[in-house]
Amino acid sequence: MKIEELNSVETSDYRVIIYPASRPFTAMESKVITEKLYDFLAGWAAHGKPLSSSFKIEKNQFIVVCVDEEVEAASGCSIDALGGVMREIDEQYKLGLFDRMKATFVENGEVKTMKLQDFRNALKIGEISHDIEVFDFSKNSYLAFLSDFLLPLKRSWASMYVSK
Repeated sequence: MKIEELNSVETSDYRVIIYPASRPFTAMESKVITEKLYDFLAGWAAHGKPLSSSFKIEKNQFIVVCVDEEVEAASGCSIDALGGVMREIDEQYKLGLFDRMKATFVENGEVKTMKLQDFRNALKIGEISHDIEVFDFSKNSYLAFLSDFLLPLKRSWASMYVSK
Protein backbone atom coordinates (compact mmCIF):
# COMPACT_ATOMS: atom_id res chain seq x y z
CA MET A 1 0.00 0.00 0.00
CA LYS A 2 1.55 3.27 -1.08
CA ILE A 3 -0.65 6.14 -0.02
CA GLU A 4 1.49 8.72 -1.76
CA GLU A 5 0.57 7.25 -5.17
CA LEU A 6 -3.20 6.80 -4.93
CA ASN A 7 -4.94 7.62 -8.20
CA SER A 8 -8.08 5.53 -7.80
CA VAL A 9 -11.11 5.84 -5.59
CA GLU A 10 -10.44 4.07 -2.30
CA THR A 11 -12.76 1.26 -1.32
CA SER A 12 -10.71 0.07 1.66
CA ASP A 13 -10.33 2.07 4.80
CA TYR A 14 -6.99 2.08 6.54
CA ARG A 15 -6.09 2.94 10.11
CA VAL A 16 -4.38 6.33 10.18
CA ILE A 17 -2.03 7.78 12.76
CA ILE A 18 -1.13 11.45 12.27
CA TYR A 19 1.94 13.07 13.79
CA PRO A 20 1.70 16.88 13.43
CA ALA A 21 4.89 18.89 13.71
CA SER A 22 4.82 22.40 15.12
CA ARG A 23 6.71 23.71 12.10
CA PRO A 24 7.54 22.71 8.52
CA PHE A 25 10.35 20.23 7.95
CA THR A 26 13.61 21.27 6.36
CA ALA A 27 14.69 19.36 3.25
CA MET A 28 17.24 17.40 5.31
CA GLU A 29 14.66 16.57 8.00
CA SER A 30 12.21 15.30 5.35
CA LYS A 31 14.93 13.14 3.85
CA VAL A 32 15.97 11.61 7.19
CA ILE A 33 12.35 11.12 8.33
CA THR A 34 11.53 9.40 5.04
CA GLU A 35 14.54 7.09 5.30
CA LYS A 36 13.83 6.20 8.94
CA LEU A 37 10.17 5.48 8.28
CA TYR A 38 10.85 3.40 5.15
CA ASP A 39 13.35 1.33 7.14
CA PHE A 40 11.01 0.96 10.13
CA LEU A 41 7.86 0.15 8.13
CA ALA A 42 9.71 -2.46 6.05
CA GLY A 43 10.03 -4.57 9.20
CA TRP A 44 7.00 -3.38 11.17
CA ALA A 45 5.05 -6.31 12.54
CA ALA A 46 2.33 -7.23 15.02
CA HIS A 47 2.96 -10.47 16.90
CA GLY A 48 5.49 -11.51 14.26
CA LYS A 49 3.14 -10.86 11.33
CA PRO A 50 4.16 -8.10 8.90
CA LEU A 51 1.93 -5.04 8.76
CA SER A 52 0.84 -3.68 5.38
CA SER A 53 1.68 -0.03 5.92
CA SER A 54 2.88 3.15 4.32
CA PHE A 55 3.25 6.82 5.11
CA LYS A 56 3.39 10.23 3.55
CA ILE A 57 4.52 13.65 4.61
CA GLU A 58 1.57 15.98 4.17
CA LYS A 59 1.93 19.76 3.75
CA ASN A 60 5.63 19.34 4.61
CA GLN A 61 4.61 19.33 8.27
CA PHE A 62 2.55 16.24 9.09
CA ILE A 63 3.56 12.58 9.07
CA VAL A 64 0.63 10.33 8.16
CA VAL A 65 1.09 6.60 8.74
CA CYS A 66 -1.46 4.12 7.37
CA VAL A 67 -1.99 0.46 8.22
CA ASP A 68 -4.24 -1.87 6.24
CA GLU A 69 -5.88 -3.69 9.14
CA GLU A 70 -7.86 -5.90 6.76
CA VAL A 71 -4.53 -7.64 6.13
CA GLU A 72 -3.23 -7.61 9.73
CA ALA A 73 -4.32 -5.48 12.70
CA ALA A 74 -1.76 -3.33 14.46
CA SER A 75 -1.30 -4.38 18.08
CA GLY A 76 -0.58 -2.21 21.10
CA CYS A 77 3.05 -3.30 20.98
CA SER A 78 3.37 -2.44 17.28
CA ILE A 79 1.83 0.99 17.84
CA ASP A 80 4.25 1.50 20.75
CA ALA A 81 7.14 0.57 18.44
CA LEU A 82 5.98 3.18 15.91
CA GLY A 83 5.68 5.70 18.74
CA GLY A 84 9.27 4.94 19.73
CA VAL A 85 10.56 5.72 16.24
CA MET A 86 8.47 8.89 16.14
CA ARG A 87 9.82 9.97 19.56
CA GLU A 88 13.38 9.51 18.26
CA ILE A 89 12.57 11.71 15.26
CA ASP A 90 10.84 14.24 17.51
CA GLU A 91 13.75 14.44 19.93
CA GLN A 92 16.31 14.68 17.14
CA TYR A 93 14.63 17.63 15.43
CA LYS A 94 12.48 19.19 18.19
CA LEU A 95 9.30 18.95 16.10
CA GLY A 96 6.61 18.85 18.80
CA LEU A 97 5.05 15.71 17.27
CA PHE A 98 3.45 14.74 20.59
CA ASP A 99 2.28 18.22 21.66
CA ARG A 100 -1.51 18.10 21.40
CA MET A 101 -1.98 21.56 22.91
CA LYS A 102 -1.61 23.36 19.60
CA ALA A 103 -3.80 24.35 16.70
CA THR A 104 -2.72 24.22 13.07
CA PHE A 105 -4.64 26.05 10.40
CA VAL A 106 -4.42 27.57 6.94
CA GLU A 107 -4.70 31.33 6.67
CA ASN A 108 -4.14 33.10 3.35
CA GLY A 109 -2.74 29.88 1.88
CA GLU A 110 -0.12 29.49 4.61
CA VAL A 111 -0.01 26.69 7.21
CA LYS A 112 0.34 28.17 10.70
CA THR A 113 0.66 26.55 14.12
CA MET A 114 -0.03 28.22 17.44
CA LYS A 115 -0.33 27.17 21.06
CA LEU A 116 -3.97 26.30 21.65
CA GLN A 117 -4.46 29.06 24.25
CA ASP A 118 -3.01 31.68 21.88
CA PHE A 119 -5.17 30.36 19.03
CA ARG A 120 -8.34 30.60 21.15
CA ASN A 121 -7.51 34.15 22.23
CA ALA A 122 -6.62 35.26 18.69
CA LEU A 123 -9.95 33.92 17.39
CA LYS A 124 -11.82 35.60 20.22
CA ILE A 125 -10.34 39.05 19.63
CA GLY A 126 -10.40 38.78 15.84
CA GLU A 127 -6.66 38.53 15.17
CA ILE A 128 -7.38 35.39 13.17
CA SER A 129 -10.07 35.48 10.50
CA HIS A 130 -13.04 33.16 10.84
CA ASP A 131 -12.48 32.23 7.17
CA ILE A 132 -9.55 29.96 8.02
CA GLU A 133 -9.40 26.19 7.57
CA VAL A 134 -8.37 24.04 10.54
CA PHE A 135 -6.55 20.69 10.58
CA ASP A 136 -8.01 17.81 12.61
CA PHE A 137 -5.34 15.36 13.76
CA SER A 138 -7.83 13.06 15.49
CA LYS A 139 -8.79 11.31 12.25
CA ASN A 140 -8.06 7.60 12.61
CA SER A 141 -9.24 6.23 9.27
CA TYR A 142 -7.97 7.05 5.81
CA LEU A 143 -11.43 7.90 4.47
CA ALA A 144 -11.95 10.36 7.37
CA PHE A 145 -8.49 11.77 6.70
CA LEU A 146 -9.34 12.32 3.03
CA SER A 147 -12.68 13.98 3.75
CA ASP A 148 -12.22 15.81 7.05
CA PHE A 149 -8.52 16.43 7.73
CA LEU A 150 -8.83 20.11 6.75
CA LEU A 151 -12.15 21.82 7.37
CA PRO A 152 -13.51 25.36 7.41
CA LEU A 153 -13.36 26.77 10.94
CA LYS A 154 -17.14 26.68 11.36
CA ARG A 155 -17.21 22.90 10.59
CA SER A 156 -14.10 22.02 12.59
CA TRP A 157 -13.39 21.10 16.20
CA ALA A 158 -12.29 24.72 16.71
CA SER A 159 -15.78 26.09 16.03
CA MET A 160 -16.41 25.92 19.79
CA TYR A 161 -14.11 28.93 20.14
CA VAL A 162 -16.20 31.08 17.81
CA SER A 163 -19.33 32.92 18.90
CA LYS A 164 -22.34 31.73 16.96
